[in-house]
Amino acid sequence: MKKRILFLLTAGLGLKSYAQNTATLTVSNNSKDTISRNIYGQFAEHLGRGIYGGFWVDKTLPVAKQDRIRLDVVNALKKIKIPNLRWPGGCFADEYHWRDGIGPRPQRPKMINTNWGGVVEDNSFGTHEFLELCQLLGCEPYISANVGSGTVQEMSNWVEYLNFDGESPLTNLRTQNGHPKPFNVHFWGVGNESWGCGGNMTPEHYSDEYRRYASFAKNYNNAKLKKIACGPNASDYNWTETCMKNIGPGRMWGLSLHYYTLPTGNWSDKGSSTNFGEAAYFNTMKNCLQMEELVTKHSAIMDKYDPQKKVALVVDEWGVWTNVMPGTNPGFLFQQNSLRDALVAATTLNIFNNHCDRVKMAALAQCINVLQALIITDKEKMLLTPTYYVFDMYKVHQDARYLPVKLNAPEYEYEGKKILAVNVTASQDAAGKVHLTLANLDAHNTIAVSTEFKDIAWQAVTGRVLTSAKVDDINTFEKPYTLIPKTFTGARKEGDKLVINMPAKAVVELELN
Repeated sequence: MKKRILFLLTAGLGLKSYAQNTATLTVSNNSKDTISRNIYGQFAEHLGRGIYGGFWVDKTLPVAKQDRIRLDVVNALKKIKIPNLRWPGGCFADEYHWRDGIGPRPQRPKMINTNWGGVVEDNSFGTHEFLELCQLLGCEPYISANVGSGTVQEMSNWVEYLNFDGESPLTNLRTQNGHPKPFNVHFWGVGNESWGCGGNMTPEHYSDEYRRYASFAKNYNNAKLKKIACGPNASDYNWTETCMKNIGPGRMWGLSLHYYTLPTGNWSDKGSSTNFGEAAYFNTMKNCLQMEELVTKHSAIMDKYDPQKKVALVVDEWGVWTNVMPGTNPGFLFQQNSLRDALVAATTLNIFNNHCDRVKMAALAQCINVLQALIITDKEKMLLTPTYYVFDMYKVHQDARYLPVKLNAPEYEYEGKKILAVNVTASQDAAGKVHLTLANLDAHNTIAVSTEFKDIAWQAVTGRVLTSAKVDDINTFEKPYTLIPKTFTGARKEGDKLVINMPAKAVVELELN
C-alpha cells in the first residue's frame, strides 16, 4: 500500500524519486490552463476569535476601524490579494439563520454557538457587515447556506434578499436596512459537511436535498449563481461518486472537498503547534502530501461524469490542525503558526496549482486567530504568520497561465520512511514573466535544482526565500519578524539553464524576466 501511495504522489506531480541531493526540473510552454485566483481563498467562520475579536472588534479598541471592521487586518489581506472569503461556516453555517443578523443591531436576537465553545453570539456581525468587509477587501463573498437546520425557503429568500434588483418584500427590507442595490453574490455553498456536523446525511439523501435546495435558489439579473455542493470528507470516494451521479454536472458549479493535515494523524491528540521535533515534522509533511492523492482520485471520479471538467473541485477547508495552545478555550481552536505550517501551505498550494484543470477554488482554514491562521491578533496588536507570507509569495500565480513541470527529485528520509523532498509550481503572467514557487521539505539538506525551459526565453532571475533555523520557529508579538521573506541569491543562470540552490526547510519564489 505504501508503494502505491508513493506512486500516486509521484505520478500526480510528474515526479521521480532518487537518493541524491540534486534535482532536475523541466518547465514546458504547452498549456492553456489557468491557475484560478480563487485557489487562494480564505475562510472566516463564527468560531473562537475569528470574527469577534478578529475582523469585528469592540468599538472602543484603539485601532483604525470602519464601523467595527478592523482596518489593519483588511489592509494586510488586501496586500496578498485574497480573491474570496467563505462565511459564516463551517459547522456554524448549519445552525445560522440569516434573518437574525440583519436590521438594527440592538434588536437582533442572541444565539448560542453550539459547535464552538457554547458562547453566546449577539449577531452584531451579519450579512451586511460581511458584505461590507468583502467590499473593503476587494474580494468575492462565498456564502454557505443552512441546509442542516434551515429550510429551502430560507436559502431562497436569502438569495433573493441579496441579488434581486426589483420590487418585492425582501428587496424592500434590504432597502430599509440601508442597501437599495443588490449585492450580486455569486458563490453559494449548499450546506456544509452534510456527512457530519451539517446533518449526518448519506450521500444519497444529501444529493436529493441539494437538488431541492438548488432548484429554489434562483438566478437574478447580473447574479448567476455558482452553486457548490457539499463534497466528501477526505477519502470518501463513494460520496463523490454518488453526488456526481445523482446531482449531475449541470446542476452544480463546484463540489467541495475537506481535508486537514494532522501532525499525528490522530483526532484525539493531534500534536502541538509549537513543541515538536523532527518526527512530528516529518509526519506532518507526509500527511500533507496526501492531498495529492485525494485530489487525483476525486478528480478521476469527477472525470467519469464530467469529462469536460465543467465542475470545479473546491477544496474549501484545508490546513494544519493541531491541539489548541495550552490555557486557551478548546472550542476556539487557537494554535500557533510555524515554519512547518508555511511548508504545508506552500506544498498544498503547489498541488492545487498543478491540478488547476480541476481545482478552481479553495479556502484555507482559517483567516484570523483560528487553526492555520494568516493573522493573529491580541487586542490592538496584530501579527502576520509564516503562512501569511507564503500567500504573499504565491500571489504571483493568481490567474496566470499554468506551465507544466516535470521534476526528478530526491527523497527526504526519516527513520526508514521517505517522502519527496521538493515540490514546485510554474506559471506565466499576463506580462510574460515566469514565476516558480518551490518548497524543500528536507529538514537538513540543500538541494540543487537544475532547470530547463522548453520554448521559454529569459534573461535574469530574482527571488525571495522564507526559512528559519528550526522547523518549529514562529513569529511572536515580541519577535514578529523571525520568519519573513528575504532576498534570495541562490538562483543563477548557467547557459540556458537555471540552477537553484534550494535551502533546507525553505520556500522560494522566483521571477524570470
